Amino acid sequence: MTLDNNSKKFLAIASFMMALAIAIGAFGAHGLKAIVSAEMLKVYNTGVEYHFYNTLGLLIVALLINFKPQSKKLIVSSWLIVVGMIIFSFSLYALVIFNIPILGAITPIGGTLLIIAWLTTTYSILKD
Repeated sequence: MTLDNNSKKFLAIASFMMALAIAIGAFGAHGLKAIVSAEMLKVYNTGVEYHFYNTLGLLIVALLINFKPQSKKLIVSSWLIVVGMIIFSFSLYALVIFNIPILGAITPIGGTLLIIAWLTTTYSILKD
């Protein structure tokens, strides 16, 4: 099967993000466990969970793009997933690792982008 260029791009991003999620999760499980509180480890793990879930979702949306290559909504949704996931998860990682509480104020921006992304995906599936 030949992949659409946008589909290929987002599949590559998702594959990289999955490898990163595994590495970051392993770092949290093995490297942070001894140096941060249980509460902060839970915050970190929330970032890892959302990182994994949205990476899996990005893989699915990237495949949808291959079936609907003209769908601008799916491409916008994919970028929103990528940016939302980075803002959400990475702000939590940095909050825990660097102990910068203000980063917790940025996290909801990423969550909002993820919600918009998934609503955009829903709309595209129903209307394109």
